Amino acid sequence: MKILILTQKIDKKDDVLGFMLGWIAEFAKHCEKVTVIALSVGDYEPPSNVKVLSLGKERTPVSRNFFSFLRPAPFKKIKYLFNFYRYIWRERNNYEAVFVHMNAEYAVLGGLIWRILGKKIGLWYAHGHVPLSLKIAEKLVNIIFTSTKSGCRLKSGKINVIGQGIDIEKFSAKREFLFREGAARRNFKIISVGRISPSKDYETLIKAVEILKNKGLNLSAEIIGGPAVKTDEKYFNELRRLSEDKNLKEEIKFIGPIANEAIVEYLQNADLFVNMSRTGSLDKAIVEAMACQLPILTCNEALEEVLGEEKERLMYPKNDFKSLAEKIESIFNLPPEQYRALGSDLRNTVKEKHGLNSFINKIMELYGYGK
Repeated sequence: MKILILTQKIDKKDDVLGFMLGWIAEFAKHCEKVTVIALSVGDYEPPSNVKVLSLGKERTPVSRNFFSFLRPAPFKKIKYLFNFYRYIWRERNNYEAVFVHMNAEYAVLGGLIWRILGKKIGLWYAHGHVPLSLKIAEKLVNIIFTSTKSGCRLKSGKINVIGQGIDIEKFSAKREFLFREGAARRNFKIISVGRISPSKDYETLIKAVEILKNKGLNLSAEIIGGPAVKTDEKYFNELRRLSEDKNLKEEIKFIGPIANEAIVEYLQNADLFVNMSRTGSLDKAIVEAMACQLPILTCNEALEEVLGEEKERLMYPKNDFKSLAEKIESIFNLPPEQYRALGSDLRNTVKEKHGLNSFINKIMELYGYGK
């Protein structure tokens, strides 16, 4: 099969979309030819059967919304649109199927043309929000792929739940667990990964750490990620003030953005992954942590169908910092053998339902090109 992939950004150094390089490389193993169109292209060495085309938005922040015409410099958006249509027409003989990653706007823009050309259109969408563009795209695409039932909240027979595509060779526990009896005698390291945004609810983690510090637990929390827009910058400043006001400058560490290719080392050296997200969709960072045999705690309802019998132990109510503190303490106090067994079970869940190879195989089968 020859496939066209559309995504926002191609750059191995990107902290949010760096994982797409792994997806593209896996597609390249299954496809004769892969053509990629991205709004922005950075550092990337593609496989020999992969061609990467940029719409031209290098060296500038990537907008989350392709249709942001009301923002400054509308002529740039016209250039992106011109390049988009030029590429999908020029490359029309180099692809039989289309895979749109997250941005339903691409399916809206190209859907009719691809339909006329006889291309099979697939859309990957995994978010609790249901924008108008998604509703329109649903009418134009042939297939919708998502990670969990809550990842695409449309009523449509086109939706297929296929899990997340996690590179389980890359994301693994390549060290002996540091967690031992008497954990209080060493620093228990919590990690949280995600954009600095109000929807991520980092203040709940800060308040939980304050409770545990006051109880005498020796722990710290690394927050990896950065703000993307001005409102996020304001929120980031509020978080730093909150940690200072609570005398947690040593316990709460804001690391900043880390490229996806480098994040595994942080996961491998942590004791617990905490996710406070209110997005309602399965955050990839959570599944990457699970693949590293790292116990997780989350309030994200999308994890209910992933964690199964462990959901009572590993989930807490949204915004409830007292409950989160109790859950952290329970993981802190786990005997080593139970801690390791929990991590092993979480990794097995990822291997069985979210591994990258089986993920791409499912996509190929749904396009009608399965083995």
